[in-house]
Amino acid sequence: MLRRYPVKSMLGEEIPAAQVTASGLAGDRGLALIHQSTGRVVSAKNPRLWRAMLTLTATGKAPDPVKITFPDGKIAWSTDGDVDDVLSAFLGQDVTLSATPPENATMEHADPEEVNRDGVTADARTELIKVSAGAPAGTFFNFAPVHLITTATLARIGAEIRYRPNVVISTPGLDGFAENEWLGRDLAVGGTLRLRVVARTPRCAVPTLAHGGSLPRDPDALRVVAKHNRVLPRAQSTGPEPCAGVYAQVLHPGRISVGDATLEG
Repeated sequence: MLRRYPVKSMLGEEIPAAQVTASGLAGDRGLALIHQSTGRVVSAKNPRLWRAMLTLTATGKAPDPVKITFPDGKIAWSTDGDVDDVLSAFLGQDVTLSATPPENATMEHADPEEVNRDGVTADARTELIKVSAGAPAGTFFNFAPVHLITTATLARIGAEIRYRPNVVISTPGLDGFAENEWLGRDLAVGGTLRLRVVARTPRCAVPTLAHGGSLPRDPDALRVVAKHNRVLPRAQSTGPEPCAGVYAQVLHPGRISVGDATLEG
């Protein structure tokens, strides 16, 4: 399975194929909202303010018009002259839809276990994290441009849409958190695409939140990971964290399609 998320923190779409460059899957996180009062990138990682982002669905890829569908079926386009006003009214905060991160862009990350314990409206402890720390400059990725997860992991913890992967890798015969062993290794996907796994993916509060009308809030989306896969995200990490999936950088660009073989290098 392949998925892209044309607007950061909105729901995305399943796609049959995509070109992958150093900036990730074409169209993935090509746009984001900027909070006008703080200048920070909007992220559902702070659910108290931005959990409504996960009721919006974005399809398409910038710079072409991206369609944004609201819960009531209303549609806006990224190229509409009033799109900022429409999104601001829906979210109750003044925001600007942008294809370019602010200089030294940051976003708020609420402590996921506090959110799980106290609820999505609680004023959980937050920290500012740098956007694109380890990803190409000028992108909206949290850490790296490609996020992978295995079917073995999904079988252990639940529905893949909650964990927002780009690539779901079929791993028949493997159990548990199979991609834990890929840290520092290279993957060949299809004919030309080459990836290097640079980190296990620490899980935030987002998988626990309601996703549109199809997936209700589910605190177990974090609890299961915290109980069974609390590991070091990277070799230089200060301590173990609940992780599921891995982040990868692109060593050699290429096209990826559903059904492509994936080989460890």
